[in-house]
Amino acid sequence: MIAASAPALGALAVALCWALPAGAQDIAPADAQDVQPGDVQPGDLPPGQDAGESGIPAPPPGVTLPEVEPVIADEEFEDAIPDLDTGDPALDEPLESIDAFERRIAEQTDTADADLEDAEQQAAQTAEQTTAGQTTAGQTTEGQEAPLGIPALADGDPVEEIGDAPIRDSELAAPLPPLSTFDVEPVELAEEAASDEPVEIAYDIRIDGLEDANEETETDMRAMFDSLATLREDGREAANVAQVSARLTEDSALLEQILASEGWYEAEVTTRIDRSEDEALTAVLDVVPGQRFTFSDITIDSPPVVPQDLLAENFPLQVGEPIVATRVQAAEAGLAVTLPQMGYPFYELGQRDILLDQYEGTGSYTLPLDPGARTAFGGIETTGDLAFDAEHIEMLARFEEGQLYDSEDVDDLRKALVATGLFNTVSVTAEPTGQSAGMVEGPDGAVAPAEYATIVVDQEAGPPRTLAGGAGYGTDQGIRVQGSWTHRNMFPPEGALGFNAILGTNEQGLGASFRRSNAGRRDRTFALTADINRSDYDAFEAFTGRLGINWSYGSTPLWQKRLSYAYGAQLIGTVEESWDPELQDRVQRTYFIGGLTGQIGLDTTDDLLNATEGFRLTALIEPEGSLQDGFTPYVRSRLDGSTYFSATDSIVLAARVALGSIQGIDRGELAPSRRFYAGGGGSVRGYGYQELGPRSVEPNPDFDPDDPDNDEDEFEYFPIGGRSFNEGSFEVRYRWDNFGVVGFVDAGQVYEETTPQFSDLRYGAGIGGRYYTNFGPLRVDVAVPLNRREGDSKFGLYISIGQAF
Repeated sequence: MIAASAPALGALAVALCWALPAGAQDIAPADAQDVQPGDVQPGDLPPGQDAGESGIPAPPPGVTLPEVEPVIADEEFEDAIPDLDTGDPALDEPLESIDAFERRIAEQTDTADADLEDAEQQAAQTAEQTTAGQTTAGQTTEGQEAPLGIPALADGDPVEEIGDAPIRDSELAAPLPPLSTFDVEPVELAEEAASDEPVEIAYDIRIDGLEDANEETETDMRAMFDSLATLREDGREAANVAQVSARLTEDSALLEQILASEGWYEAEVTTRIDRSEDEALTAVLDVVPGQRFTFSDITIDSPPVVPQDLLAENFPLQVGEPIVATRVQAAEAGLAVTLPQMGYPFYELGQRDILLDQYEGTGSYTLPLDPGARTAFGGIETTGDLAFDAEHIEMLARFEEGQLYDSEDVDDLRKALVATGLFNTVSVTAEPTGQSAGMVEGPDGAVAPAEYATIVVDQEAGPPRTLAGGAGYGTDQGIRVQGSWTHRNMFPPEGALGFNAILGTNEQGLGASFRRSNAGRRDRTFALTADINRSDYDAFEAFTGRLGINWSYGSTPLWQKRLSYAYGAQLIGTVEESWDPELQDRVQRTYFIGGLTGQIGLDTTDDLLNATEGFRLTALIEPEGSLQDGFTPYVRSRLDGSTYFSATDSIVLAARVALGSIQGIDRGELAPSRRFYAGGGGSVRGYGYQELGPRSVEPNPDFDPDDPDNDEDEFEYFPIGGRSFNEGSFEVRYRWDNFGVVGFVDAGQVYEETTPQFSDLRYGAGIGGRYYTNFGPLRVDVAVPLNRREGDSKFGLYISIGQAF
């Protein structure tokens, strides 16, 4: 028998009455749609509710409720419900009251606790007071029927007060001790130290299955992958494993692209992350290259061209070779270069098509090509802000009207225009005219019809004025600063007027010049010069005026020429003071000199300012006449040669020799400034400027033999110069990035004789630094003499632009 309070039973009865219809609808909604209010029987409804208030409405018209399978079958449900026999006498027995139930439980519990007995007595008294007016189940003391048959509701109060449950554990009944009696130490929680350093996960990279494919190619696919892979970023470290996985996914696609570019179009790349026993990570890419595709057919879809084999001879792809992307692109680029060089500047290359056969592992290549009209050079037109007219441009061009078009000639003209320095921008393009040029012969001898194309030069003239400057330093010559102002197109076309000045420790001067570039023909320069100069060197002091005229054909920074030459004439007037060996004294003389000059050069080097390969050879001859005490003719000649060899990508070996001779005049009759000297930054480093060779010995006025602190030499030495010399240099140049180191040895000597004697050589050695710029290397050299004479320099420091030779 289950005991429950009266309110609880009443609530349970109400809940069951209202829950059963809803439960029935949830279990079998398909049956619910057929229920009408009139179909509900009175016995199926809660007490006091008729069929119209059942709460089971009919479904809306046209709505069919879904069929729901019942949780259990109706038969199983009915079998689970016990049969209720209305004649069973137990149904007429009254329910046990709460008071009786608690007394029965208390009697069954054996306890000697006095506090517990008091609690039970208090609970029993409370229960007796609650049931004092109750006689029989469902009846009040007045004999009235209780609401809902529940005696507890007979007093009209639906809420029955239930006392505290009895406490049978004495410890639970005892009062709690105060908190102050506990000795509690506060707990300190350790905080994790903050760190600004991000956590990084290091990992290795491994590619499996690529080795065989890599050996078949000219391209190192692994090196290409390493240079592009995101796995290589951040020094192979990542913030977490997820980032490593993301990089793996990205790089697997990269590796597939690399394999496809080498002909493996069906390659599969899978990825995984391996973790070793020591928790080290390895990002692994597993490669299955598959078959390598080759060309089965190569077709250039084009109309006929001249010569007929032009396309085939200049398209290197062959049937049977692997389909390599770089080779395909290079072959197409080769056609793009060759066609304009052979008279087809208006060609159009279409989009290539490569049809792959995955079963045969081959590809059929097709390239659409429209060569355009065969073209010959027409006239020259010019547009824009002009620096000079079309007539001058025609003189610069190396092609003639009616000649078969060659893009190299067009590029050459563009370079010549840029080399003038007169443009901000300049472009040279060809435009078709549609006019027939007749039969035109090509470089291969083939003759075929062609059409004229007009060469259009679009100019944007730049500022014509230039202000320039430079500086240098040497322990032998001190500081030397020079500047110039030039108007490069004062007298068009290309007629430049310039002024220059030199200010230095040992030299000062002013000069003016007129120069016309491309004078009458391409690359020829005409120049008129006038200058005055004061020099103060150990060898001589001079105040010199000079007039010169010169024609030259030489290299420029933008156009280095293999062959160069120059010729001209000059008049020199100079007042000079120097040591006279015969008179044993310093003598001042005036010299008037007139002469011709001629120079020729051969240059096979790869760079004008920083050569690494090739050689240079220059010969200079100057027939002159001295008007000092009559006319005395003589000839000055000089030969310079240098060679360069790249031992490795970063090491260059360089060597230089120079020889000079003066024939036809005694040294004493020759102006000191026209003699030969050696020593210094461009000669034998470690020695002073002009320090080598014959020299005079003079007492030093600053020498005091009685002064123990005087460190002056007893004598002073002054170079005299000579009529011949020989020099040689050898350098080892090492470069990395924009920096370089040079070790060098120089040797040389000056002789009184007219031919070099190659004896009594003076040697210097040193080391230098280089900083390479786009206009040439900045040079700093330090050298010492190896067989120094008394009075020679102890070391030399040289700073300038460009290599020593």
